[in-house]
Amino acid sequence: MPSSASAPAPASSSSSSFHTSWQSTYPWTETPLVASAPMLNIAMPSLAVSVSSAGGIGFLAAGYDVSNLERNLQEAVHLVERTDTPIRSVFHSTGTLPIGVGFLTWGADLEMSVVTIKRYRPCAVWLFGPQTHPSDLIPWVNGVRAATYGRTKVWIQVGSVAEAAAAAEALRPDVLVVQGADAGGHGLAHSASVLTLVPEVCDALKERRKSEIAVVAAGGIADGRGIAASLALGSTGVVMGTRFLASVEASIARGYQDEILRASDGGVSTVRSTVYDRVRGIKGWPRRYDGRGVINRSYTDATECGMNDEENRSLYKGELEKGDSGWGPRGRLTTYAGSGVGLVKATLPAAKILDQVRLEARDAIQRLAGS
Repeated sequence: MPSSASAPAPASSSSSSFHTSWQSTYPWTETPLVASAPMLNIAMPSLAVSVSSAGGIGFLAAGYDVSNLERNLQEAVHLVERTDTPIRSVFHSTGTLPIGVGFLTWGADLEMSVVTIKRYRPCAVWLFGPQTHPSDLIPWVNGVRAATYGRTKVWIQVGSVAEAAAAAEALRPDVLVVQGADAGGHGLAHSASVLTLVPEVCDALKERRKSEIAVVAAGGIADGRGIAASLALGSTGVVMGTRFLASVEASIARGYQDEILRASDGGVSTVRSTVYDRVRGIKGWPRRYDGRGVINRSYTDATECGMNDEENRSLYKGELEKGDSGWGPRGRLTTYAGSGVGLVKATLPAAKILDQVRLEARDAIQRLAGS
């Protein structure tokens, strides 16, 4: 495996073409391109395959513990073989699995991950959360590209212009996932919204002659209007996470999903904090990250009542025994969601969500064009 001190291998020549045509790299996809985020413990094979089957790019969450990755990819292969959509023929003709895999690199085992990626060859690998950016990602990028001869495309998540520029120079990714502060779950504690972040990143790439790198917007995008706006800002596609929490295929507790449907006014009802990691005893995240979730008693007891982490964790463990009633404003269980949560009104199959948001986006673009 390449040393972490070595420079990353060059991106394949095809990366320059799918900035203008995703179909050249992901031939089953429809426009506008929508990917589903690799949400930990939620984006499992059923959701990932369903999104790709419906013309998007579904990502499977490997997270920071890859011990179940091979089993999940085996299940994904089984689901792809059972579908009657274009992804099955793409899989048969290319040998590339038409879903992506997302890794939290601060905890995931590199060697085990690369071995599994080589065996199953997903269409993309999404890398996020290095202890040191971008140097810790170099062995990941080298390993993935060498293992799959560049067929597995490299997506790097960033949350600032500086991160984007550094990743472009050092890693030459195929895709930059530019995540704004409105995103649910984990991201940079200090970041702008996609409204300013995406165009500034696009400008920075142009200045560095790196415009062949595709920019995908993430954070607060929950409907077709958000997709249309992101495309206008310079992105070539979008990622949605919170919207797919309310999908039939999401691996999610009913109480969590009900809270997603209940919450509104996300700028007020959600908050960025490290409390939600601390109550669950998750300590591996680098200090520059926090997570956005719906405000509940775990948060208010910590920040308004001065409750210490030990007591808060103990109460959290007790709340787990309540099942679905452990979620909600008076509950304690973590409900990661973006500030666009108020736009999520119903639980639908992933395919229906994609049909709906693509139609909304096209309508919005046509209105703006005056047609």
